[in-house]
Amino acid sequence: MYEDIRKQASEAVRELFETAKPADGEIFVVGCSSSEIIGERIGHGSDAEVARAVFEELYQIAKWRGVYLAAQCCEHLNRAIVIERSCMEKYGLEQVCVMPQVHAGGSFATAAYELLPRAVVVESVKAHCGMDIGDTLIGMHLKRVAVPIRINVKRIGEANVVCAGTRPMLIGGARACYPKDIR
Repeated sequence: MYEDIRKQASEAVRELFETAKPADGEIFVVGCSSSEIIGERIGHGSDAEVARAVFEELYQIAKWRGVYLAAQCCEHLNRAIVIERSCMEKYGLEQVCVMPQVHAGGSFATAAYELLPRAVVVESVKAHCGMDIGDTLIGMHLKRVAVPIRINVKRIGEANVVCAGTRPMLIGGARACYPKDIR
């Protein structure tokens, strides 16, 4: 089971990064319900080993790409974000005082807190791209203009997978011209 989940997570993030093309040092936000991955209702079947497997796979690829992984906590922690301290410092974010646990923050955020180097929790981020595994609602942590990205991987385990990139706002109206390479 874990190998299939790892493979699906790897394929999903690789495909997202091919389309979204995050630059070095940009933020990739992930909301992940381990309950949904194993076929349970969100928040009612947390599986720390499943969450750890998905986190390890996504983090390995994000790190290789030079992208910060931001792990969204569940609603019990107001969807706060676990990131590396260097990301917090780069983006001028303010640390909040909480430590995610399986039933208050979720299994994925707990894995991130345990495995990220110098992990901290912040209230929110404005990520450049994101992946929602299991309908966790990551939209509040994406930059202002989110763009759906369709990937071939529709599920990780039993959980729905939805991805997004972002782009700058198009302003100026009918007379405006826009660069062709906008992402």
